[in-house]
Order: sequence, then C-alpha cells, then structure tokens
Amino acid sequence: MNLVISSTNNYFNCKGALDKYNIHVFKKQFRNVFRNANAITVSIENLTRIDRHGVHAIAQLQNEALTQNKRLSIIGFGQNDIFTHFKTEEVH
Repeated sequence: MNLVISSTNNYFNCKGALDKYNIHVFKKQFRNVFRNANAITVSIENLTRIDRHGVHAIAQLQNEALTQNKRLSIIGFGQNDIFTHFKTEEVH
C-alpha cells in the first residue's frame, strides 16, 4: 500500500504503509519541516503497517526536533511498534 501524507497548519496525517518501499515519501515530506515551524503534529492513526525503516524515520524526525529545540507530537493508536521503540529509547 502507498503512503499518503496530507498536511494542514503543521498537522500531518499519515495514511497507508510506512515501510522501506515508500520511506522516501516520508523523508521528502519532512525534510526541513522545522525551518518554518516550531512545532508539528504527526498523526499515525491511519497507518496500516510500519516496519523498522518507518520506525527509524520517525526516530530521526524526533532527533531533528530535539536538536533544533522544536516540538514534535506523534498522535494515534495504530502502531505499537513505534511506542515500543520510543519507550525502549527512554530506558537507555
């Protein structure tokens, strides 16, 4: 399934699959996103699938937000893999 990302006022809705086959779409959408915004919200509610490449891409976006002192909010209950990844990151 394809990945479609729609946006309105720094709110981004991800729909479809976020995997190694379309990770380029995600990276292109969020390239330099913090140049024009101090805070963004990314909804993962409509993701049907995510693999380790997708989780890594979201982690990179989080690291970019932290590095630039910006705020990133990830919302949605679809993908436990993401929450498990970030919970593991906090423990270390």
